[in-house]
Amino acid sequence: MKNSAVILLAHLNPLTNAHEEIILSLSKHHNVYVLPVIFLKNGKEITTRSFPFPYHVRKAMIESIFDDMNIVVLPNYSFESPFIKYFPPLISPFSWALRKKILENVKENRFISYTGDAVERLMLRVYLMHPTQAKRLDISASNVKEALYRQATTNNSSNYKLRHNWEDMVPSKVASIIKDNWIIIERFANCADHTIKIMGMKFPREGLCSS
Repeated sequence: MKNSAVILLAHLNPLTNAHEEIILSLSKHHNVYVLPVIFLKNGKEITTRSFPFPYHVRKAMIESIFDDMNIVVLPNYSFESPFIKYFPPLISPFSWALRKKILENVKENRFISYTGDAVERLMLRVYLMHPTQAKRLDISASNVKEALYRQATTNNSSNYKLRHNWEDMVPSKVASIIKDNWIIIERFANCADHTIKIMGMKFPREGLCSS
């Protein structure tokens, strides 16, 4: 067992080839804890066009790739409405409570955190999460989602060119999970994106200021 851990805080909505490559690279030297972000309102997860796949589907995506490795998937990176209570950072006791929750299942004494976003990396540094230097992913989940929505809204949903485009960007097992949950893509394909960015991070508008 490795004596240090890396905490990956990410949307993973969906998990892409780039995510797979990063997790594999991190696992060579660290025990890896993957915490997909969750937004809750009255105990129920909020999903949007930007965050279409709920936690249990994203967990299945991760475990389909790393089921034989020491990769731990946890639901601890969860924001509970009203989300505005986590701001301003450092001052809000709820933001520090979230940090404590993120770390409660990390057994190793030494840990680092990972994000490809510069603003998020700054916040992790402020919260003493020891972020490692990283670059933004070459293939983002946003690229995959837009390709999925294009396929869902075309007259010919079996169009090979569109299907080939997004399937090239995710592991084959993840592609199968997406197809099994295609109703989610159809649900959000023609919806507006009800999210708002606060200090570099997207939050659902629903639940932002009221529970």
